[in-house]
Amino acid sequence: MKKVNIIDEIFEAFQINGDQLYEGGEQVTQQQHALQTAHAAEKDGAHDTLIAAAILHDYGHLAHDIPQEIVAQGIDDKHEELVAALLDPYFVPAVTEPARLHVPAKRYLCAVEPSYFSKLSPVSVRSLERQGGPLTEAEVRAFESLPHFADAVRLRRYDEMGKDPDAVTPDLVYYRPCLEAGLKS
Repeated sequence: MKKVNIIDEIFEAFQINGDQLYEGGEQVTQQQHALQTAHAAEKDGAHDTLIAAAILHDYGHLAHDIPQEIVAQGIDDKHEELVAALLDPYFVPAVTEPARLHVPAKRYLCAVEPSYFSKLSPVSVRSLERQGGPLTEAEVRAFESLPHFADAVRLRRYDEMGKDPDAVTPDLVYYRPCLEAGLKS
């Protein structure tokens, strides 16, 4: 796989698997969720690399071969680790690290902002359990020391906004410049 072709490969994965319903019963597709998350980031004034991370944060769901039924039964597919492993060779850490950290960011927010839990969809509540629940105090301190933790927290907030089956967003091609801006030189 050549670096110059990775964006085309990502677009192809969205074309092939993007119409699958998002994890565990949300009423949006994988592609709708990615686009809504990116659109929330863009409306918030996020930089291009964070918008790219928003598009790619759940790319692991599109790239693995674990059936959705298995995930729905409570098995953690570790999609956040898979996305980082797949995309680290091509994208700068400002893209891959917030994507990799978006699951710990949910656990972090549940630990430091008790009201955040009430913003989670029922599917996110169920996945929180299998992902380890809220972080402990020591885990919170460790998470806050990571270089991209603040962007991971922002991405997590956008993630929760990306679950409206009726939302209208730009298409994937619109966000191609953001993905290109996140490529390694």
